[in-house]
Amino acid sequence: MSFQINENEVDIIIGALRPDLTAFMEAWRAFFSKFHLIVIKDPDMKEELKIPQGFDHKIYTKSDMEKIIGTTSINFSGHSCRYFGYLVSSKKYIISIDDNCFPAHDPNNNITDAVAQHLTNLQTPATPFFFNTLYDPYTKGADFVRGYPFSLRVGVDCALSCGLWLNIADYDAPTQIVKPRERNTRYVDAVLTVPLQTMMPASGINLGFNRELIGPALIPGFRLAGEGKVRWETMEDIWCGMCAKIVCDHLKLGVKSGLPYVHRGIEGGDNAMESLKKEWEGVKLMEEIVPFFQSVRLPRTAVTAEDCVVEMAKMVKEKLGVVNPVFGRAADAMEEWVRLWKAVGSQKI
Repeated sequence: MSFQINENEVDIIIGALRPDLTAFMEAWRAFFSKFHLIVIKDPDMKEELKIPQGFDHKIYTKSDMEKIIGTTSINFSGHSCRYFGYLVSSKKYIISIDDNCFPAHDPNNNITDAVAQHLTNLQTPATPFFFNTLYDPYTKGADFVRGYPFSLRVGVDCALSCGLWLNIADYDAPTQIVKPRERNTRYVDAVLTVPLQTMMPASGINLGFNRELIGPALIPGFRLAGEGKVRWETMEDIWCGMCAKIVCDHLKLGVKSGLPYVHRGIEGGDNAMESLKKEWEGVKLMEEIVPFFQSVRLPRTAVTAEDCVVEMAKMVKEKLGVVNPVFGRAADAMEEWVRLWKAVGSQKI
């Protein structure tokens, strides 16, 4: 299956947590140079950003955030600055790659084009209603297996592409502590559709999505201003991924996981013990969150991603708000996110 990439339909979002992006940008030059880049400077960063010449890019700073959205309870600091990029983009496709990630090499030592693979995932159908044991049937050399219903082979639109990474695995702090030297070296040349009503964690480290279909469902709901030293970034990513999966399931859209890989460095990260101190409250909350999301069923009246987020926020407040007040604040942030999405969208118009 072939398709045309329209460079004008793509924004690459880079959350800049490091002042010097020279090495990062140069490593990606062959793959980034034909697209528009939105670089969001971490609002807590004091240094000036260093970006090499030759890229079509726009930088957003803390002052830009204040001008565009004013005062908000949503905290866009740290890794969550990438969400501001999702907000201000007007393109159909968003590719999000963190600034400590570099192009990966496949087992034959060929460098991989993560941007092209995300766009391939998003522009070929997904199959969430019946699992194909050969994974992605639209890949060259693959097809639907014997017994796969012909009525489902047309698939549905893919709205979310969740890439993986080599080197630093996506482990929580407790797992990092017991496996401090473990590195991910396994490159699996496969893409699969995540089945209907199956929850999954997702990460904005290496992500692609169709902004027109599910943009408002990519929610920084667990990044709340004034939360002190508790680190919610990891919870916020997981919360966001489950919200997005619920929306995709309800709207009959697909989610893919697997290729593309990036190579993730370790620079700038906390050590495992320090991360555990910061993340532990969030780790415990996961035991409340997953059963809730597994039970969510949205009403038929929710026909857009915005509708879905608002309905989920009501359920979060009712079901989880009594468990911990942080969930009530997360529900408020979800509703505020939809308001911001609509407000910023109207400014663009």
